[in-house]
Amino acid sequence: MRILILALALSSLGGCAMWMPKPDPNQAWIDLAPHGETELVAVAVDDKPLDDSRYFQVEPGSHQLGMRYRFEVGPADVGRDSEALARDCRLTLSYDSFNAGARYRLVAGGYGFRPWAKLYDQHDRMLAKATERGCGGVATR
Repeated sequence: MRILILALALSSLGGCAMWMPKPDPNQAWIDLAPHGETELVAVAVDDKPLDDSRYFQVEPGSHQLGMRYRFEVGPADVGRDSEALARDCRLTLSYDSFNAGARYRLVAGGYGFRPWAKLYDQHDRMLAKATERGCGGVATR
């Protein structure tokens, strides 16, 4: 019985770390939406590192979002009889009109060896595209 109570207590603590904070209505909130089995991580806003890599939350106005996108290049794009190749890419996206209380969605994916990321508003209108800042193989985590 003690083991069951301890297991429940420990599992509930792990779940707390997964909860997202409540968005500030005075700022814009940007959700991260990687495409497929990939990893998209928020790195910086206006070249300032972030404490939480699960989302962006910015003041209204103009900002540059820095992100890291990890994905695999399929064997068909690498070469005959090859294995999939892991890519670790840095991207930046600039947008001039973030609005307070608005929700945005940052979607990322890869096309062959090239990563892409696009910013959408709450009406699914594309607002901006990211620029690739460099890629390499995935380093050991």
